[in-house]
Amino acid sequence: MESITNVMEYETIAKEKLPKMIYDYYASGAEDQWTLQENRNAFSRILFRPRILVDVRSIDTTTSVLGFKVSMPIMVAPTAMQKMAHSEGEYATARATSAAGTIMTLSSWATSSVEEVASTGPGIRFFQLYVYKDRNVVRQLVKRAERAGFKAIALTVDTPRLGRREADIKNRFVLPPHLTLKNFEGLDLGKMDKTYDSGLASYVAGQVDQSLSWKDVKWLQTITHLPILLKGVLTAEDARLAVESGAAGIIVSNHGARQLDYAPATVMALEEVVKAVQGRIPVFLDGGIRRGTDVFKALALGASGVFIGRPVVFSLAVDGEAGVRKVLQMLQDEFELTMALSGCRSIKEITRSHITAPWDSPRITPRL
Repeated sequence: MESITNVMEYETIAKEKLPKMIYDYYASGAEDQWTLQENRNAFSRILFRPRILVDVRSIDTTTSVLGFKVSMPIMVAPTAMQKMAHSEGEYATARATSAAGTIMTLSSWATSSVEEVASTGPGIRFFQLYVYKDRNVVRQLVKRAERAGFKAIALTVDTPRLGRREADIKNRFVLPPHLTLKNFEGLDLGKMDKTYDSGLASYVAGQVDQSLSWKDVKWLQTITHLPILLKGVLTAEDARLAVESGAAGIIVSNHGARQLDYAPATVMALEEVVKAVQGRIPVFLDGGIRRGTDVFKALALGASGVFIGRPVVFSLAVDGEAGVRKVLQMLQDEFELTMALSGCRSIKEITRSHITAPWDSPRITPRL
């Protein structure tokens, strides 16, 4: 795969390689897919204000996330059912992420269990959680994640019901019969029934708790000592409530544009959330990251780091562990180059003044 020069090329190859039902599951968004396009397009409307004549011989991309030192502010988002992309699935992603010195978030709906992922070796890992109607299931999952050495819970808060993903309805998407949702295997919740629309939508309607509310964030804190990130916050109002509820951090996310179409691109919602939390907790972003320049823009708008989803599953599909390693390396290399060309030698030197966004008021240039 030497000829691949950027992250987007993996998707093109994955589309040729994967069965249509599986590619469509990973690639598609909700309804008109406006937000899916906007997650990418919005980045192109944010421009750089690079500073020149800075000594950039030494660039440091390292940072800290919830107290954990990572090689770069680029982490792996939770993406479900990775063994549909490659036989090694989450095992390969875990090894690649650990080798890159960054954080992997394992999906509740993984095709490898928390214990199996932990068995791949050392690494900083978070666990993404869906809250099921049966709270004993939730308790068990959280305890297993703790025992397996996971360091945080990323609670998905934007999915009381599954968004309308028309490709999955057309394809009658269902988890291939040789695979299971491994974390639920012993609970008789690991299989997905074939239906006349989306098997996943039917599964969610049957199992995921639609009554999830702020009081449940408090409840979750009573059953785990792990820090809790709220994944799916898009407004200042909810950001303030997240702080009040004791969340350890926020992930600004629209679920890869798979839930509510015409929700804003995450990078458009980011600054509103950052301003609302006033530095009290870290804010992260996922959705639409395909270039190192995107990472820099998110950090300039106040994010403490970003998570990538589709680039991981597509590179996994094309080249397994080596593909995921290469995606993480390419993004780190591009990000480091962007830092150098913008005159930033460390993460803390990236500031709001390094970019201009469409909503900024016109700058008044002083007369010389």
